[in-house]
Amino acid sequence: MVVAIDGPAGSGKSTIAELLAERLKLDGGRRFIYINSGNLYRAITLACQRRGVDVLDKDGVVRVARSVRLECGGGAVFLDGVDVSALLHGDGIDSAVSQLSSNVPVRHIVNALIKEMAVQRDVVVEGRDMTTVVFPDAEVRFYLDASEDARARRRFEQGTSSLGIEEIRLSIAERDIMDKNKPEGSLRVADGVTYIDTSYLTINEVYDKLEEIIRLKG
Repeated sequence: MVVAIDGPAGSGKSTIAELLAERLKLDGGRRFIYINSGNLYRAITLACQRRGVDVLDKDGVVRVARSVRLECGGGAVFLDGVDVSALLHGDGIDSAVSQLSSNVPVRHIVNALIKEMAVQRDVVVEGRDMTTVVFPDAEVRFYLDASEDARARRRFEQGTSSLGIEEIRLSIAERDIMDKNKPEGSLRVADGVTYIDTSYLTINEVYDKLEEIIRLKG
């Protein structure tokens, strides 16, 4: 079973997707695997920075994406066998990852990897184009959204950024524009997805809504 979740930065999709993978069990006790597609792009961004490759160098970025080994497990992301999860959410990565993820060949590399990870598995996968491009026929598809103010407040409270809350809000607005105008895999609400505004909901309230729908889907 595939549970696919899309939404903009700060909408809560990563937290919810990880919770679903941790808590949900299917018949026979089968557990879900959590795949955060955004963290795969962030790991490639980190690899580019380490190798001195500018994210605007499209061919260079593609070479890096093809050369690294990416794995997900237990909510962590491994770059060439090393857990780099703690390094993926600083301002330096935040400012570069959207540009890198606009690189169409890189998107093809990441999406192929995600599909490979999901073969014959039960997965909760989240990102920007999971419900539209990667798993348009997933058994359950969600789009989580929230206001810019709510998303900025959440990012600020996470404490992973050195920016002020207004700077974070402006950064989120810029990121939204880039994500919604990508040449391929742009962020949009797909036909048939369940849309949920999380602006005024707690994590547990969002979780309960999604779990109920997933249970109803079987």
